[in-house]
Amino acid sequence: PRVCVVGSGPAGFYTAQHILKHHGGALVDIYEKLPVPFGLVRFGVAPDHPEVKNVINTFTQTARSERCAYYGNVTVGRDVMVPELQQAYHAVVLSYGAEDNRVLGIPGENLPGVYSARAFVGWYNGLPENRDLKPDLSCETALILGHGNVALDIARILLSPLQLLRKTDITDSSLAALACSKVKRVWLVGRRGPLQVAFTIKELREMINLPGTRAVLDPADFTGLENAVKDAPRPRKRLTELMIKTALDKPVEVQAGAAAPRAWGLKFQRSPQEVLPSADGRRARGIRMALTRLEGSGDSAKAIPTGDVEELECGLVLSSIGYRSLPLDPAVPFDSQHGVIPNSSGRVEGVPGLYCSGWVKRGPTGVIITTMNDSFDTAQSVLEDLQRGVLDISPSREGFGVVENILRSRGVRPVSFSDWEKIDAAEVARGKAAGKPREKIVDPAEMLRIIGH
Repeated sequence: PRVCVVGSGPAGFYTAQHILKHHGGALVDIYEKLPVPFGLVRFGVAPDHPEVKNVINTFTQTARSERCAYYGNVTVGRDVMVPELQQAYHAVVLSYGAEDNRVLGIPGENLPGVYSARAFVGWYNGLPENRDLKPDLSCETALILGHGNVALDIARILLSPLQLLRKTDITDSSLAALACSKVKRVWLVGRRGPLQVAFTIKELREMINLPGTRAVLDPADFTGLENAVKDAPRPRKRLTELMIKTALDKPVEVQAGAAAPRAWGLKFQRSPQEVLPSADGRRARGIRMALTRLEGSGDSAKAIPTGDVEELECGLVLSSIGYRSLPLDPAVPFDSQHGVIPNSSGRVEGVPGLYCSGWVKRGPTGVIITTMNDSFDTAQSVLEDLQRGVLDISPSREGFGVVENILRSRGVRPVSFSDWEKIDAAEVARGKAAGKPREKIVDPAEMLRIIGH
């Protein structure tokens, strides 16, 4: 059986890995729109979390298998359509993730100084489409809308001492911008309360222990919560206890009573209403927020506006309220309300032989391990359908042979995995010169030049 996987992030690679491992004869081709593989492991994981990127070693083993091939620089839905892939393969798995962000839908959202978390993370991680972002870091106060791990990542990058970042694979240009940054305070704002935050304890602890930075949490926000979390699941209980402890801790006096130069804090039960423009209307100067009260409890609690509002001055607004998947091809059903492909256990509804895994299957939540389990689940559906004869493999399918002709006729030259390894070697060599694990190449044209395309 020939199987094609669209997308080379964790969902794509874990799906391929599971199929190759549990079917001794399957051939898997992975297509990726960028010349370089690994999706959010390369472009989403924070530069100061190198241990999370170790999964790249496993993915590399998969890609080097003689039954697996990688074709980068191919945009499915433009260079080749899904029905064309279905003609060439016995099964097609869509694992292309969430390449857009959710919008706030409030006035002033498009003012200069307002950025999506996705674009900002893409900028410091070298995602080609965000390389020209040039965020304005000339203000002292930044405000991040959202209480997830991505929001904490951004706060940490904004406030980290430069000597910590210099040792990472953060891009050269974003390091230069951060070196000139005036940002001293970062507020992380959420619509709901401390019991609904989505970040995890590891990320919170890292933020609390960030050198030269103090945490500003209001003890009043945590009144009575010790009792409320008594019976909560252990991770939620420990997370809340750490926030309470931090709120009650007296700040450590730095020499001669000088407070830490940088600070970050959490604000709860505030919902953004409008980004306020500067006097000349040319950029963001602050944000108006509706104060909310919670109805219900736990994860299902809803934030209801109270009618009171509050304004907060800030010159930088980052919206970290989630990623969003987009439809890929008119031939593929898509639920635009939930931003997913309708499916059952990864089988796309109403389209036999078409599957999905990862964020486009279940929505943009969870960490790499969540995606791994989810992808194994989809791969299992493919294997079951092969075993039960639901997928007819009697007609031989040419796989990449057919696709190659289509791509050639459209002037598209795919990038192989050994091509990627040349780009990888160039990045590592450039990094070594600067004392970094790698210096990412951010321009696809330059990537293609390196491999002589």
